[in-house]
Amino acid sequence: MSVMPKEGDLAQEAEVVWLESTEELDYVRQALDKVNTRKGKPRYERDGRLVGYTNLAPTAPRRPDSGLFARRTFYLLPHDRPNQPDDPECPYKVGAPLEAVDPRTIEPGKAGAKTPRSQATAQIVPAAT
Repeated sequence: MSVMPKEGDLAQEAEVVWLESTEELDYVRQALDKVNTRKGKPRYERDGRLVGYTNLAPTAPRRPDSGLFARRTFYLLPHDRPNQPDDPECPYKVGAPLEAVDPRTIEPGKAGAKTPRSQATAQIVPAAT
């Protein structure tokens, strides 16, 4: 199960682990997943690919409601703009999914932020012919 991170959900994060370079990614999706472990690569059960995840501090408590740990995962779905940057039919040519954040703004304990880059708000004007 995954949910969007809320204030206070990220206090026990110790580090962000990237599985690939984020330099060329305008955005990644972030979710707060309930998992069995505090650290290590979590099981990934979505379409697309896992781009990164967080590890928790050794003293991070289990969630009282589920007995699991809440950890963020960062991922992209097959139809996301970073996977199809030149496709005019990409559904996120302008804008981005609700859970999309700029990977350059992600730090342990801090939710990622939306930026003009992640939201693709800058329109490219074609050259006059």
